[in-house]
Amino acid sequence: MRQKRTREDIAHRDVHQRLEAAVLDIFSNSDFHKASIRDIADRAGVSFTTIYKHYGSKERLVFAFVDVWMGKLTDRIVDHLQGIEDLKEKLRKVFWLQLDYYERHVGLGRIVFMTLPMNTWMDDQTFAQPRMMGLMIDVLRQGQQEGILNPQVRAGTLLDFLMGFVQRSFFMWILRGQKESLAAQANTMFEMVWRGMTNPELDHHRQGTSKTV
Repeated sequence: MRQKRTREDIAHRDVHQRLEAAVLDIFSNSDFHKASIRDIADRAGVSFTTIYKHYGSKERLVFAFVDVWMGKLTDRIVDHLQGIEDLKEKLRKVFWLQLDYYERHVGLGRIVFMTLPMNTWMDDQTFAQPRMMGLMIDVLRQGQQEGILNPQVRAGTLLDFLMGFVQRSFFMWILRGQKESLAAQANTMFEMVWRGMTNPELDHHRQGTSKTV
């Protein structure tokens, strides 16, 4: 009985890997609406019936794998933030990790930022990414409570600003032919993002201090 389970597990894992490769290839290089479950089945060598039985639709299949891939990014963020106490360095690390991850996983970046129809994805529960977004929101709220980050907007708005910069950077990196490393200038770009997120009162205080001196 144990041997049978092992064979089933191996078979399931093999099907999962083939589906993952097919989804990544098709949806990072094709129009989302034109691709079909039949295309995925043919590419993966998996029956249409098997895919439909487990996922029910093309959308659910793609979102399920995107959720797995984004979960791996979240795991990296959680792991790398351990031991970092300084707020700015936490956000710097998060910013770099995202650029580095999408540079290493270009297909995922294409799917998330370029081919997935947002209205469709937003209707699915995987869009929320509660673990990753909750982690980042907590860091941003901490910065607001400490008076370091702009308290005049919601923490979610600061997150939108940060994530929007990541998305635009990836999109333009693709458009320009990926000629340079996306993450190579992460520190320089982060300083721009940081200035846009910090509490404006800190600048007024610094200016007042410098004038007094």
